[in-house]
Amino acid sequence: MKNSIFQKLKNGLSKTASAFNEKIDNLIYYSELDDDFFDELEETLILSDLGVETSLKITDELKHRIKDKGIINKDKVIETFYNILYELVDIPDSLLHLPTIMVVVGVNGVGKTTTIAKLAKKFKDVGMKPMIAAADTFRAAAVDQLETWADRVEVPLIKAATGADPSSVVFDAIHAARSRGTDVLIIDTAGRLHNKVNLMKELDKIGRVVDREGEGFFKHNLLVVDATTGQNALTQARIFNDAIHLDGIAMTKMDGTSKGGIAIAIIDELGIPIEYVGVGETAEDLIDFNPRSFIEVITDKEDLNG
Repeated sequence: MKNSIFQKLKNGLSKTASAFNEKIDNLIYYSELDDDFFDELEETLILSDLGVETSLKITDELKHRIKDKGIINKDKVIETFYNILYELVDIPDSLLHLPTIMVVVGVNGVGKTTTIAKLAKKFKDVGMKPMIAAADTFRAAAVDQLETWADRVEVPLIKAATGADPSSVVFDAIHAARSRGTDVLIIDTAGRLHNKVNLMKELDKIGRVVDREGEGFFKHNLLVVDATTGQNALTQARIFNDAIHLDGIAMTKMDGTSKGGIAIAIIDELGIPIEYVGVGETAEDLIDFNPRSFIEVITDKEDLNG
């Protein structure tokens, strides 16, 4: 099972791995370890969607370790570089305690609805009792799509008429979840209102309802971002985290991009764990994020030395 998950991750991240390794290999094997090398490395990392701040940190740390340990062998340079990457993404997970209310946020178009369905199936497959709440009442299509998915994965759905107060759906869903002994209540939320301020106010209102009515439940805020958007995913994570404090992130469409390096920037700059990555269309293609496996895959190096 573990090997099959690793293979899915490897297949899903093939575009990111190919693009990343080609750039790094060209740089390492055709450059001297001088100031120009480190300038080029920094530029390479930025172009690989690791962001300016994270790229600077990696470059400075590599320069320090090479000098401190007197490293001149280029294979050792690569090993040191990859270990720095791993250390950046190896942060503690936000453990999912049961029962929990998972508030799922994200802008429209990132795959939020399908991610919710995949999460519900994932939880159900390991013996949990999930429930979904359709609190994006501003878009009839969102509720319809969620209902189709809920039927497909055979998970109960709490919904209301289009235009209803999202907080009332959350209220009803929490009480239904409590009475039915639900382990994980997954709440879908709006991805776009008239402007960002209105969206964040709505999310804050939902949060207050969860806090007030959710006694006995843990709370877990999960952001869904589209990996293909690169730096825009980091911007979204920063905005949502400032508004509601994120516990974790799910990155979708990893199989369709060479910009998977943005995961490193998000973890490093915001300190928020990536919990799930989507590497395909089926429910089974939403897999748990493992930092070591992620770095091994995108660097095409297994069994990194810690």
